[in-house]
Amino acid sequence: MNTTTREANMDAAHIEESNEHHEAHPTGIKRWLFTTNHKDIGTLYLWFSFIMFLTGGAMAMVIRAELFQPGLQLVEPNFFNQMTTVHGLIMVFGAVMPAFTGLANWLIPMMIGAPDMALPRMNNWSFWILPFAFTILLSSLFMEGGGPNFGWTFYAPLSTTYSPDSTALFVFSIHIMGISSIMGAINVVVTIVNMRAPGMSWMKLPLFVWTWLITAFLLIAVMPVLAGVVTMVLTDKYFGTSFFDAAGGGDPVMFQHIFWFFGHPEVYIMILPSFGIISAIVPAFSRKRLFGYSSMVYATASIAILSFLVWAHHMFTTGMPVFAELFFMYCTMLIAVPTGVKVFNWVATMWRGSLSFETPMLFAIAFIILFTIGGFSGLMLAITPVDFQYHDTYFVVAHFHYVLVTGAIFSIMAAAYYWLPKWTGHMYDEKLGKLHFWCSVISVNVLFFPMHFLGLAGMPRRIPDYAIQFADVNQIVSIGGFAFGLSQFIFLALVIKCIKGGEKAPAKPWDGAEGLEWTLPSPAPYHSFSTPPEVK
Repeated sequence: MNTTTREANMDAAHIEESNEHHEAHPTGIKRWLFTTNHKDIGTLYLWFSFIMFLTGGAMAMVIRAELFQPGLQLVEPNFFNQMTTVHGLIMVFGAVMPAFTGLANWLIPMMIGAPDMALPRMNNWSFWILPFAFTILLSSLFMEGGGPNFGWTFYAPLSTTYSPDSTALFVFSIHIMGISSIMGAINVVVTIVNMRAPGMSWMKLPLFVWTWLITAFLLIAVMPVLAGVVTMVLTDKYFGTSFFDAAGGGDPVMFQHIFWFFGHPEVYIMILPSFGIISAIVPAFSRKRLFGYSSMVYATASIAILSFLVWAHHMFTTGMPVFAELFFMYCTMLIAVPTGVKVFNWVATMWRGSLSFETPMLFAIAFIILFTIGGFSGLMLAITPVDFQYHDTYFVVAHFHYVLVTGAIFSIMAAAYYWLPKWTGHMYDEKLGKLHFWCSVISVNVLFFPMHFLGLAGMPRRIPDYAIQFADVNQIVSIGGFAFGLSQFIFLALVIKCIKGGEKAPAKPWDGAEGLEWTLPSPAPYHSFSTPPEVK
């Protein structure tokens, strides 16, 4: 038996070798355009998302510069609205989601012992349509009448009756992003279901793989809903339908129901992979197994299921029947339970662990604390009568930026620091990493915490001008914003420095780390696990 296995392995190695000789790996731009390698595609996604992060950040800087003082300072109100709209669209569809897809591409095959993603050519395509989508979206800003100015949630009739002529480009770009997401999600599902190494049973999967599997099912379920609602916007504006026009028998509130039926699962799509990342990093730097693994899996699945039952909490002020308001209030509060399970499990993992505080762990701990703050303000917003006061104020802006910036973005940064040695083969500069962390964590709280008070005091969202009593707090918020924006250039410098050189990284740079990716040398070879590993 052993001999045959050895012969088979030698055959495989021989085939592999002959392939290497035949396929001269394309270099330069061709390597990136035509690659079907999961590591190359992961890298493309990660760089793309970072460029989009800086682009969306530049728009946030315009917003904060305008709001530095009351009165109209720098930009026209219509352009201000284009900035808030495109900032939201770019950060959601261009920064957070592609970053998670990049991490999925890089890590899932290595974590489950697969040689690559299941559908490598589709993988190439799902990335390469994205730059075109965002080029189309951004180009609309330079057209007559301007780009989308109706908020990233594009409520009708703002996106239909009153929208700029360039709305068709916005619709097309959203369609392309959706197609990319659906293809990426199908790829993730097929890979995880079919390509796990022998012995890698379901309850042995790393949590990052579990959270991404569940995220992928959410994407497949809700992206077509988004496609449907943007198509209805398109036909209402250009083809004379009246889905959202009461004069033709339609209903503008129906838009909100369809949009948020996509939109609420979408915000969980943007946080579930974070939970997987934090569940990898906290045990590594606590030098302990993750506390409550199976409860984490069930909690993630519960969040995914419940995410379909809460969409109308975005619509408490639309005059829903009281029964509906109660239903959505209780369902929303129920989601706090599995989320709380996760937070307690991370804290229990750290409890009496042998902790060290390298940059990935600092971002992970900051994530736990600050994401929880965002969760608590979410619970406040879930209480229907109270939401009548909070709705459409800066309190909501504070809430979702805590869960998306100190939540999703911080977890992406934690992941980058954690896996950079594996990707580049070099250790990053720990001093620069800590500098980036402290600059970010201080400035991000100066930026978003005072927004809670602005909202409670009644400052509305999405306005270029405001009442004089909000002036001082807005100035502080803007200064925090500029500082946070500048801090990200420290990260850029660190990543470039790490790629160029530095201390050689061992196969397992973090002594508490677990998982198959740490059995590979650093940097991870171009083809890994051509022969699947045995998982004991």
